[in-house]
Amino acid sequence: MRITPALAALTLTLALGLAGCSDDDTVDSAMRDGTHMPDDSASTDHNNTDVAFATEMIQHHAQALQMVDMTVGRDLDPKFEELTVAIRDAQAPEIEAMSDWLQDWNEKVPSTVRDHVNSHGTHDMEGMDDTGMGMPGMMSQDDMDQLADASDASFEDMWLSMMIEHHEGAIEMAELEQTEGEYAPAVELAKDIVASQSVEIDTMRALLS
Repeated sequence: MRITPALAALTLTLALGLAGCSDDDTVDSAMRDGTHMPDDSASTDHNNTDVAFATEMIQHHAQALQMVDMTVGRDLDPKFEELTVAIRDAQAPEIEAMSDWLQDWNEKVPSTVRDHVNSHGTHDMEGMDDTGMGMPGMMSQDDMDQLADASDASFEDMWLSMMIEHHEGAIEMAELEQTEGEYAPAVELAKDIVASQSVEIDTMRALLS
């Protein structure tokens, strides 16, 4: 059969129409299935509660890690050492994540006690204010000095008692984030903190008994 110009044009029109229908069907199908088309933009929607949570929890975690640092070089129970490693492995990456969020939000990343640690494992308060000292579960400088100076015989019980109080404060802060926060990763981290630190409190109470 001889293909005339008119027949060729009609064939092309039909082919383009079918291709367009195919694309529309894909979109319609995705909408019917409840799925979403790819979106390259990542949401950074957040509120003041998220900013306060990240800012304060960074400082709170830093003090917990400072307490973990004080265990180095001491003759301690192996189960106690396992707990300190678990706390370090959990909270150090969480500090990094929260610092990244604050930078993404163009907020200041706070300085912490661990930025000013001296050779005795305590921090130099010169040039530091009391920021963070009013947060739930935070230890005072006197508390930290007494812990650093404690003998191995009394260190574990003192450390455990202080860390239980510290964890309880972190849980209180995380529960507020779960209730009032907007940034989904921060709310999810708060949920994880409540779960993991509740388990660690049970472990610490068992070690104390």
